[in-house]
Amino acid sequence: MKKMLLLVLAAVLAISAVCFAQSPANAEGYQKITPQQAKARMAEPGVIVLDVRMQQEYDAGHITNAVLLPLPLIEAGDAAVAKALPDKDAEILVYCRSGRRSAIAANALINMGYTNVLDFGGINDWPYEVVK
Repeated sequence: MKKMLLLVLAAVLAISAVCFAQSPANAEGYQKITPQQAKARMAEPGVIVLDVRMQQEYDAGHITNAVLLPLPLIEAGDAAVAKALPDKDAEILVYCRSGRRSAIAANALINMGYTNVLDFGGINDWPYEVVK
């Protein structure tokens, strides 16, 4: 009985390890990070800050040096995506207003082959200055 229980436990642990290794949060690519983590990463060279809101939202206030690429263009696989984001291995920090669109955009970018996409949610939760 004890051997059977140990075998079952070992099988559960093995299956859990495989599932954990394949989960999106641990795969190379999309991850959710905090605004504080995003702010620290923005100081590194080559990091792209991607705003996926609409033009009027961007004009009302955006993060310094953010590239505007509205979610509908990303979802459509528009040529603007490849133009704005030519390096599929670049670190891309994605945000929107509340975090919903940034998650959708981040997953869409991963599906397009981008390998280092980090979603830091919405500008509503951004505790730092914005450009107006």
